[in-house]
Amino acid sequence: MIFSSWQFILVFLPFSFFVYFWLNYRRLVIAGKIWLVVVSLFFYAYWDIRYLPLILVSIFLNFAIGTGLAQAHEQSLQWKQKIRHRINRKVVLATGITANLLLLGYYKYTDFLLSNVNLIFGTDLELPQIVLPLAISFFTFTQIVYLVDSYKGETTEYDLLNYSLFVTFFPHLIAGPIVHHRQIMPQFFSQWTLIRRYSNILKGLFIFSIGLFKKVVIADSFAIWATAGFDGGQYLDFFAAWATSLSYTFQLYFDFSGYCDMAIGASLLFNIWLPINFNSPYKALDIQDFWRRWHITLSNFLRDYLYIPLGGNRCGEYRTYLNIFITFVLGGLWHGATWMFVIWGAMHGCALVIHRLWKLLKYPLHSALAWILTFTFVNVTWVFFRAKTLDDAFRVLRGMVDFSSVLGHTTGGIPVADLAWGGWLSDILLKFMPASFIGQFPIYLAIFATFMLIPQKNSVEMVSEAIGMRELAFSIVLSVTAMYFMLAATSSVFLYFNF
Repeated sequence: MIFSSWQFILVFLPFSFFVYFWLNYRRLVIAGKIWLVVVSLFFYAYWDIRYLPLILVSIFLNFAIGTGLAQAHEQSLQWKQKIRHRINRKVVLATGITANLLLLGYYKYTDFLLSNVNLIFGTDLELPQIVLPLAISFFTFTQIVYLVDSYKGETTEYDLLNYSLFVTFFPHLIAGPIVHHRQIMPQFFSQWTLIRRYSNILKGLFIFSIGLFKKVVIADSFAIWATAGFDGGQYLDFFAAWATSLSYTFQLYFDFSGYCDMAIGASLLFNIWLPINFNSPYKALDIQDFWRRWHITLSNFLRDYLYIPLGGNRCGEYRTYLNIFITFVLGGLWHGATWMFVIWGAMHGCALVIHRLWKLLKYPLHSALAWILTFTFVNVTWVFFRAKTLDDAFRVLRGMVDFSSVLGHTTGGIPVADLAWGGWLSDILLKFMPASFIGQFPIYLAIFATFMLIPQKNSVEMVSEAIGMRELAFSIVLSVTAMYFMLAATSSVFLYFNF
């Protein structure tokens, strides 16, 4: 089940909402929390019930390890015992983290590892073709954070029910954001979350409608053009290649940010504020600013639990560059078990190193040039993120620099289907525009309209203000439009199911 489905919007979400608050109204608070855990597990199992035991075992084991670490934090011991005790706690923490990473590694990287062994050593090991369990990357990282905080003694007040709710709460379970227990669990303890708060309901529905529109109207429309270009295998001229790359650049952003908006909106119905995961990343004026705005919770996780433990910027300039590069290569590999993601991560790691060196020159770029360079770099790197093979990536990139094709095609060289969309209008446009551009003209209209959205307020900025009649009418229009697109679509795929 995904957020942009009628089953979720018309059945699952309303039913979960009304039963939860009915139980709270009857002062059955514990039953209300149990209800949220049950419906969240149902939400998870709806995709494939075979992996329900996996998340349950993961929850129980991590809670047991975390509880032991937290309870042992403040034990009163003599100094010799304290040293031994501290070492034992570190061993337990390391064991817990290793177990989580091994579980993630088995499901996500076994086929990748074996295929590379076959390639390097000429072996013929059979690939088990393991299906990636839903959300394993997200709930694994969430629980690793919990173990580290338990080691620090910051989780002693939590029981199994609240921990299970923290991990499984359905708005963030599938695709994040990667939540920290300090951000979520205290909210479930607050009495303010137990009653319906109509201001939160309005804000939740408002931001959910924005996210739904971004996902099913904008992202799913761009998905058609991106898929045709990346997976078609055909030659792409200059205009087709840029239409393909820009379509995916916008598809990915509006798909994932739209889904996160829906997560925040659905969570707000239950009076729970999830952390912001996107803050207009395509407004960024440098690559560092981009990563402060894109997938914010993952960036924070990589910084706090990988970059800083590696030494951060405390070990000299050259070691800092190496730490940045390693962090982003591993961040790329987290997204998926292919070399394409590693290349993408390495490119961003190198870009951040170059940005850091450029800052030492104290020669800032004009804001317009800085934005163009940043956006263009991000757009180019998304080609590697999306392409299934290097050949596909280079096919798109070659088209993006094939300037000879701008004016090289005559009307006779363009497929009739590419010109048929406009009828007589295509004949008029051919008098003023290159023939190869006319076939892509509808896509570029959509791209132009999307570029106009970039400078506008994002959904979180909009929802931070009061919700009046104008905003309510706006959300209704978005919801109706999105529902029409959703019901008319033959399929709707959420990209981060693959990660």
